[in-house]
Amino acid sequence: YATGQVIVTLDGDLQNDPNDIPLLLAKLEEGYDLVSGWRKNRQDDRVKRLLPSKIANWIIGKVTGVKLHDYGCSLKAYRAELVADMNLYGELHRFLPALAFIEGAKITEIPVNHHARRFGQSKYGLGRTIRVIMDLFTVFFMKKFLTRPMHIFGVYGLLSMVVGIILGTYLTILKLGFGQEIGTRPLLILAVLFFLTGVQLLCFGLLAEILMRTYHESQKRPIYRVRTVVGDRGFFSEQ
Repeated sequence: YATGQVIVTLDGDLQNDPNDIPLLLAKLEEGYDLVSGWRKNRQDDRVKRLLPSKIANWIIGKVTGVKLHDYGCSLKAYRAELVADMNLYGELHRFLPALAFIEGAKITEIPVNHHARRFGQSKYGLGRTIRVIMDLFTVFFMKKFLTRPMHIFGVYGLLSMVVGIILGTYLTILKLGFGQEIGTRPLLILAVLFFLTGVQLLCFGLLAEILMRTYHESQKRPIYRVRTVVGDRGFFSEQ
């Protein structure tokens, strides 16, 4: 329902400080599309909150390439056009900077205040780290292969088929050239398994390509964003 040019989010348990909002807006004016808060001096339990958070932040930064100190800070400022068509599913809200980076956003973070919890109980803990890892697979796939899924399914599919063919050729030589019995050898089952797995992966890749095109074309959603238009003749830089 927000209609402004800048969207600011913060948590609902009063641990974030609204007085930091002008700092986020000032940083945004420097040319960034997303400014994330960094709870440099967090007032949370070291074992239940800080340790899982550090692990999650490190993993997310390594996988996505967007290295922030504090992905979990709710205090963030976004340009409205960045998040207008950014759909969130499951618990992907914690990966908003990474999802924004996929869209070509310029991202930074600044230290913000953080107060001790006075109301309610935290929903986060060591168990959430596992969920972060599972959701991270989705973000990694979106970042690397959203517009070219065949590149991941096809590579492993072809590799699996080649291994299956090599094993099958080897067994054929043993059967026809040396007269050895291969019907009871586990290697035969393995060769068939590799080949069929490769065929399935290639089929998954084709289906993913069709779904990707359906997703973008049905919504008329381009796979790029135009940041600026330069000159009168329509020369533009794509981002």
